[in-house]
Amino acid sequence: MSAYCRIAPGHPFHGPYHDREYGFPVRGDGALFERLVLEINQAGLSWLTILQKRAAFVAAYDGFDVDRVAAYGARERACLMRDAGIVRNRLKIEAAIENARRLVAIREQHGSFAAWLAAHHPRAKPEWVRLFKQTFRFTGGEITGSFLLSIGYLEGAHTPSCPVFARIARRNPPWMRAAARR
Repeated sequence: MSAYCRIAPGHPFHGPYHDREYGFPVRGDGALFERLVLEINQAGLSWLTILQKRAAFVAAYDGFDVDRVAAYGARERACLMRDAGIVRNRLKIEAAIENARRLVAIREQHGSFAAWLAAHHPRAKPEWVRLFKQTFRFTGGEITGSFLLSIGYLEGAHTPSCPVFARIARRNPPWMRAAARR
């Protein structure tokens, strides 16, 4: 069983995330953008810290409304830098805003972030990492891999012996559809 599958169940923050979100397919732009921003902010910190600050992130980034965040200017940046409820890292804040702008452009071409992901699937993790580095800011190997694992594009969020695995399998995540085609 994966380490997360062993430690998360029953934990007040990890448990609900593990049981209801981690590895499940995600389609909505706001939910995908939230997961990307949270993964970027986790860099150098524990996932528990991010989960504990999640409500503050949602409030600070206007519910992860892509268009609203893409329109942020100097005033909103300054407000984010003063918000003790989130991770106040200038590079991560700048990446969130710039990535929202890039998602607006992606939606113009593909209709949605989910459609863009689907258009590039399947790919091996190194190919995804290259694509994300070309497309987004602050998305190295760990961030990209964790993001894709968390939204069902890469295999391994749960082991087959984890009770959550069967629930995810019923939703037929992208990684599972790609494996069936091989």
